[in-house]
Amino acid sequence: MRAALAQADAERLRVVDRSTVLADGLDRLEVEAGFLRSELSSGESIEEPLVADVAGAEARAHEAAVARNAAWERLVSVEAEVRTSMARADALALALDEARSRAGAEHLAEVDGVLGTLLDLVEVDEGYEAAFEAAAGSALDAVVVDGAEAARQALHALQEGRLSAAVLALGNGPAARWHSQVGDSIRPYVRSRGGADGGVELLLDRLLGQAVIVDAPLAELVDLAIGHPEAILVTRTGDRFGPNGWRVGGDGRGATGAALAEAERRLAEAEVERMEAASAFDMAEAATSAADDDVMRGNRALEEHDGRFTAATEALQRIQVERRDLSTEAEGLRTRLGELDQRIADQSRRVAEIEERLPSLESAERASVEAGHRMNAARNALEERAAGLGARRTGHDVRVAEVNGRLAVVRARVVDVRGRLEQLADERFAVAAQRDDLEEREAATQALIDAVDVRMSVVESRLEALRERRRQQSERVRAVTARLDGLRRERSSAETSLRETRERLSRLEVERAETRMRIESVTETIRSEFDREPDAAVDALCPDLAEGVTPAGRIAELERELKLMGPINPLALTEFDSLRERHEFLQEQLDDIRSTRKELRKVIRSVDEEIVSVFASAFAEVSAHFEDLFVTLFPGGQGRLRLTAPDDLLETGLEVEARPSGKNVKKLSLLSGGERSLTALAFLFAVFRSRPSPFYVMDEVEAALDDVNLHRFLGLVDQFRDDAQLVIVSHQKRTMEAADCLFGVSMAPGGSSKVVSERVGVERIAERLGAFANG
Repeated sequence: MRAALAQADAERLRVVDRSTVLADGLDRLEVEAGFLRSELSSGESIEEPLVADVAGAEARAHEAAVARNAAWERLVSVEAEVRTSMARADALALALDEARSRAGAEHLAEVDGVLGTLLDLVEVDEGYEAAFEAAAGSALDAVVVDGAEAARQALHALQEGRLSAAVLALGNGPAARWHSQVGDSIRPYVRSRGGADGGVELLLDRLLGQAVIVDAPLAELVDLAIGHPEAILVTRTGDRFGPNGWRVGGDGRGATGAALAEAERRLAEAEVERMEAASAFDMAEAATSAADDDVMRGNRALEEHDGRFTAATEALQRIQVERRDLSTEAEGLRTRLGELDQRIADQSRRVAEIEERLPSLESAERASVEAGHRMNAARNALEERAAGLGARRTGHDVRVAEVNGRLAVVRARVVDVRGRLEQLADERFAVAAQRDDLEEREAATQALIDAVDVRMSVVESRLEALRERRRQQSERVRAVTARLDGLRRERSSAETSLRETRERLSRLEVERAETRMRIESVTETIRSEFDREPDAAVDALCPDLAEGVTPAGRIAELERELKLMGPINPLALTEFDSLRERHEFLQEQLDDIRSTRKELRKVIRSVDEEIVSVFASAFAEVSAHFEDLFVTLFPGGQGRLRLTAPDDLLETGLEVEARPSGKNVKKLSLLSGGERSLTALAFLFAVFRSRPSPFYVMDEVEAALDDVNLHRFLGLVDQFRDDAQLVIVSHQKRTMEAADCLFGVSMAPGGSSKVVSERVGVERIAERLGAFANG
């Protein structure tokens, strides 16, 4: 009995120690829970500034992108202006160089009094360049000298060099009279360069005195030329009607020294603007990159905050579960401690009673034993005396009877003592049974502790799996970030290639402009020198010589013009006929293409109208279904679909706004991974509901969902179960439990894959429907 009591006391001490450990654990968990609650509270207050920072960064990134696009457009515009100005300056310089070459200015550079070509010395108002060139005629290719002496030296130098060129000498000769009744004089629109050279002004008076500008139809111009044969009639488009012939059309290049200086000035201004635009674009590009980096940093900080918030929430839930387990165990230990205290009290009371009764029982037992010894001794004495005193037996019968009576009383007392000893043995056995019961309960408690340890190991393994999954997600995020950096580098290289291509395009445009100016210059030279087309010049009779022109001088002039014309193509007519046929064929093809384009535009308009109608109806249905499904998946939340350009359905984009319950964000990028997945599933099933299909196939769409969101997803799947057949590839146990039929693919080592299927019974389907109805 004392051993059982000692064992009960030891068990009580173990229970008390375990209760103390559990109390310390509960206190520690309460402290950790308080810390996590404060961290969650501070996290909620931190989340709003982070969201505001991300929104502000995105707004700044949008503004920077808009500024960058505007800077890029301005840079492209300024570069186009630079190319245009450069092409004009090059064309004007080329035209002036050709004019100087035809006039032989480079051979007269060392002659005193040579001022340059006429184009170098004059300035023409804008819009009157073609009229001036038509009025000046062949004087455009003449060298202007200062006085008669300089003219003699220039002619002598040209004769020695066997060159054909014209010389204009400044002088005080009378100005030619212009016909005011025909039109306005061209003279006010032409002046010497700088307006300070009087000799050049007098030369212009003589050259342009008879030239008038007439703005009239061709027939009227012909009538005026016939009525005034001594006048020179010109138009602003380059037409010329003079005593030496009539000509229609001109290139109007406006190649003068003043025009070249103005073009170079504009080119310099355009270059300055291009440098400013390039600098502004670089600054806008840097601002855009900085804004993008801010957005990335903000999103990364928000994701880190969400990760910490999620980890703290999970830790708080884990602590709450652990607290419940510890509380349950502590409650069980308190109950067990009460039972042990009661049992120890009962056993202590019984031991005290037994200890109180034990001395009297032991003394009674000793007295009975002594009495037995005395009775044996008396019996021996009596037997000896009976044998010796047989004769005295009768006298002593009374005393024997009395002794026998007393012996019966003693024997009865011995029997009573033995019964009490047997009762004490039974009580000893009961105490041993109680000890065995306590040992069994101790074994059960140890088994419970082992089960808790196994449960803790399972929880630890699951936690380790979750940590591994989080690490894999972090690696995927780093991979996506690295890919984004690579794409940015590719974009930078593409922009560099684009700038190089634009530079090559600019050079090609300049070369094309130079080639076009050369072609126009050659054509204009033929027309200006011969005053007619080549075919007409061949068939024409010898023209009348002008006054003061000798036949030899005319022949020399014609020979010089022939040299300027170059070789004649004898196959020009054949080539012209083939080109004309080609032109007619291409014209027919062009008309056919135009008619086809008109029909195609009609078809495109009808298709666009149909697309707008179908898209508008589909968007209305999908938007309504999305709002309903979002409320189903996120109770208390709000979600909707919004068009970025509602007025232009053909070019509009689609934005998804999602605000789960308890969050003050609407952008998908600010939600957690599971919330983004569930929002995407809501949009997907909204499309399914708007445009039903006999079956749907989904591949691990619920992999990122927790238990609560997975339950909502399975409820959504159950809504579509009666309308379509859903094929879901999944590793989630609950998703497999919700299936009507399971298919698995397995492969033995060294074998081939095989498909294993199992169809769920009607009872399980009914249980699952009841679970969804109750859940």
